[in-house]
Amino acid sequence: QVQLVESGGGLVQAGGSLRLSCAASGSIFSINNMGWYRQAPGKQRELVAVITSGGRTNYAYSVKGRFTISRDNAKNTVYLQMHSLKPEDTAVYYCNANLRDSGTFIFNDYWGQGTQVTVSS
Repeated sequence: QVQLVESGGGLVQAGGSLRLSCAASGSIFSINNMGWYRQAPGKQRELVAVITSGGRTNYAYSVKGRFTISRDNAKNTVYLQMHSLKPEDTAVYYCNANLRDSGTFIFNDYWGQGTQVTVSS
């Protein structure tokens, strides 16, 4: 069974920083893209940042220049470094990985359980 486990959320004041981590474990054969999404109360889940297996990145316009996504392929882990946090960044942040487990020949999306990020004004 594949699991994605997130950590690093919490409460921070506006202007502060947080670093999220997400480790994928289990019978993983290969990981394609990894990314972070977020969902604020009453809103749809939205893409925050994504990184390919080769290290190419893409960001939502609202976080460009403030957030940085990175990954450690040896550890099957993706990170999200967040700086200059704003109250509107408050949301549950979800890790996503598009991966192939050792029992299949196709890639599927897996999700973490979510971690709360709260930014106070």
